[in-house]
This record gives sequence, C-alpha cells and structure tokens, in this order.
Amino acid sequence: MSDPIARAEALQIVLSRVQPLPAEEIDAAAAAGRVLAEPAAATIDLPPFASSAMDGYAVRAADTPGLLRVVGESVAGRPWSGLLGSGDAVVISTGAVVPDGASVIPVEATRRAGDDVEVPETAAGAHVREAGGDARAGSVVAPAGTVLGPPQLGALAAAGVTRVRVARRPAVSVLATGSELQPPGGPLAPGQIYEANTTLLRAQLEAAGCEVTVLPRVADDPAATELALAQGLAADVLVTTGGVSMGEHDLVRPALAALGAEEVFWRVALRPGKPISFGTRGSTLVFGLPGNPVSSLVGFELFVRPALRALQGAEPGPSYLAGRLGAPRRRSAERDELARARVRLDGDDVVVDPLGGQESHMIVRSAQADALVLIERGDGEIPAGSRVRYIPV
Repeated sequence: MSDPIARAEALQIVLSRVQPLPAEEIDAAAAAGRVLAEPAAATIDLPPFASSAMDGYAVRAADTPGLLRVVGESVAGRPWSGLLGSGDAVVISTGAVVPDGASVIPVEATRRAGDDVEVPETAAGAHVREAGGDARAGSVVAPAGTVLGPPQLGALAAAGVTRVRVARRPAVSVLATGSELQPPGGPLAPGQIYEANTTLLRAQLEAAGCEVTVLPRVADDPAATELALAQGLAADVLVTTGGVSMGEHDLVRPALAALGAEEVFWRVALRPGKPISFGTRGSTLVFGLPGNPVSSLVGFELFVRPALRALQGAEPGPSYLAGRLGAPRRRSAERDELARARVRLDGDDVVVDPLGGQESHMIVRSAQADALVLIERGDGEIPAGSRVRYIPV
C-alpha cells in the first residue's frame, strides 16, 4: 500500500483531470452565480452622454465667478435642448445631460435670487461625468472566468448587456453508503445513525452552482452499491460519502473499479480526510469522501469545490485568507490539518481561534465554526500569534 500523497499534489492531480464544461447562452438577469465563458462587452458608452455628478447649475467656466441668468433646466430623462450662451446658467440635477462645454457648480456653492444666480469660480469640466468615462462601447465589462455576482450583473445591465455565454452548470450526483444510515428524525435502532452528509454536500454543491441529484442511500451490499454508482456515473461529477476506507464493508472503491473507473489516487496526507479517493471514468470526476461528516466537509472544500470551479472556467482556489493563530497548535509530522475555527477581530488583526473537539465525527462542533485553518505538517508547535491561512466556511 502506497503512502498518502501531499495535499497540494492531490489538488494538482484533480485539476489536471478537469475538462471544462461547454457554454450556453442565457439571459444576463438570470445569470447570478454563473461563470462567464466569454468576455461580456458593453453595447453603449457608459455614461452614454456627459452627465452631471451634482445637483446645481451648468455654466460656462469662463463666465465664473459672476451673476448669471437662469435660462432653463436639465433633469434626468429630460435634457435641456438650448445652447448655453455667455452669462447663462441652467439648473441641473444629478445624472442629467450637461450642455456642451459646460461645467457644473454644486447648488450649495451658489446663491439664487429670482432668475439670477451668483456662482463662484469653477474649472472647465468640473463635476461632469464624461461620456464613456466608465466604459466605451465594445470594451470588456467582465472577462471570461468571472463569477457573476451583484456588482457584475449591475454593470452588465448598465452597459446594455442582456445575454451572456456562461459555462453549463455541473450536474453532480451524491451517494451516501452504509447500512447504519437512516433518514433524520425517525427512530434509530441500536447501531444506527442519522445520515447527514448528503444534506451537507447538497448545500455545498448548490452554493457552488451545481445541479444536484441526491441518490437513495445504499446499504453495504456489493450489488446495490455497484448499481447506485452506475447511476451516479452518468453525471459530470459523482461524490460518494462512506465506504472508501480499508474495511471489508468498504465497497465503493472495488465497485467503481468494476464499473471501469480509474482510481487516480487514494489517501491524502490530511487530517481529517485521509481516506479520500479520486478517480475518473471518461469525463466524469469521481470523489470518494470519507463517511465522517467533518472529513466530508474538509474534502469537499479542498478538492471538490476547486474542481467544480475549474469545470466552469473560474479560478479554482481554494481561496485562503490570512490571519493570526489565536492559540498554540501542535503540528503533525505526517499530515496537514484543517482545524475548525472561529474568526474574530483584534484591532486590525484577524485572529483565528481553533475550536475544541476536532475529531472527524463531531459535526455539531462544526456548526460553531466559520473557518478551516490550515496547520501545515511539521515538527513541534505553532505558537499563538503565528501567521496562518484559513478558508471561510
């Protein structure tokens, strides 16, 4: 039996087997969370005209300072159509069209008396948003690989983009195995537990933009396991939980082999989650996560989520943030650890406090965590205050 492989090596192997999904065109308004497969370009100059950045008066800079005549008004959606002559001023609202060559003086800097307004000196082009100052027609609003969130969707709408090409959502099947598993809420016989991992994984997968099918859980039966796995292999990604260790009832790996899947690696130098397996059949990615819930949680964040992002053309991650360790932590000489932790602020410092009870079956402790802090393998102890990296969860 070979030694477990390093965490970073395992991730690189996973990403090397990813084949990006095909693109599809959809309404931009319905594209939240999707990943652009092609750059999205502005259809107009933005702003499409010179507009005012303030409520005030549009004037010619050469006429300032002075007492000017108010000759009209330009409001948003209803521009003033005249020509700004010498000594003229036009009342203007924020976002309204600025007359050619005008500057804008904020209303609070002026004094109005009937049809006249006293204005201070101003510079040419003051408080004017230039046409195309944000984007020019044909310029890229969002490049390929962008995950479309609220700021990007707002920018696309403002730039007149109504259709976008995005990667197809990954179709993912999830299968829990184990004779001891029962649906949550019902009575439990001796030796039985509630099955929680598919609920956990469904939430993670849906947050990653996937179309999720949770297959009926299977008992530790070779024929039933193989039949369920065969169904799951029709998806872009198959994620199993349980049955990947070394016991005689760990049936997932031999069943996958019988179905023609190639096991690329098994066991990673990681705590929790050492028995993780990864393989492929054709273009289908197959992740065998351990049955302990925290091992499943960690394995997903380190390997499955990056693969799902890569399938959609996004930067895979995982995206680690920087912080300081809140308490000393002993390292393992053999394995990296992802410890459940809470993040807090101490002045300008982000402090990451590992929680008590790090055993891989303690899923309730995970409900208190908002981070997985990386404790890289090595000798001795990492002192409190040391710089560390963590993944928000």
